[in-house]
Amino acid sequence: MLATLPHDLRGLRDRSILLGGFAGGLRRSEIVGLDYGRDDTLDSRGWIEILPEGLLLTLRGKTGWPEVEIARGSAEHTCPVHALEQWLHYARIGFGPLFVAVSRDGRAATSRRLGDKHVARLVKQTDRDAGLRPDLPEAERVRLYSGYSLRAGLASSAEVDERHVQKQLGHASAEMTRRYQRRRDRFKVNLTKAAGL
Repeated sequence: MLATLPHDLRGLRDRSILLGGFAGGLRRSEIVGLDYGRDDTLDSRGWIEILPEGLLLTLRGKTGWPEVEIARGSAEHTCPVHALEQWLHYARIGFGPLFVAVSRDGRAATSRRLGDKHVARLVKQTDRDAGLRPDLPEAERVRLYSGYSLRAGLASSAEVDERHVQKQLGHASAEMTRRYQRRRDRFKVNLTKAAGL
């Protein structure tokens, strides 16, 4: 999906949205609601802090301000922190909303915060452009790939202990985390073979 994005200002922004949304297990509203700093805008849903080890997001939650940690990736082209740093640098963002519209000529970032529907459209468009799951009917693909897919995708693909996924997604119970784990291989641990059968 990342390979379908252009190498311009919009592409830098959208790459950062996809990578950060996936790595953070973020909701669409959390992604577009982020500000550069604390108390930058009245409509903020959180802010970021870039550290040498990665990115720390502080989000407005139902019961407080939980923190989400996004570590640096193993390769620049898939690192969510690097993608965000590139977007911030070239868009010249140092205050206010992180993810904003780009001017018509594509040369400058505006001050207008993106809406959460942009994330949903972005995921659907990059899925379509990448040709993922061509075996499925279009309606089924549209249902599977949406802004929600970033959050569920992390829960389904992270090969770590379930409690780490639960913490990252901010779930109070492991049961809620399991609902997000769509494609997780239920038979990865084969107790039948382990028992000698």
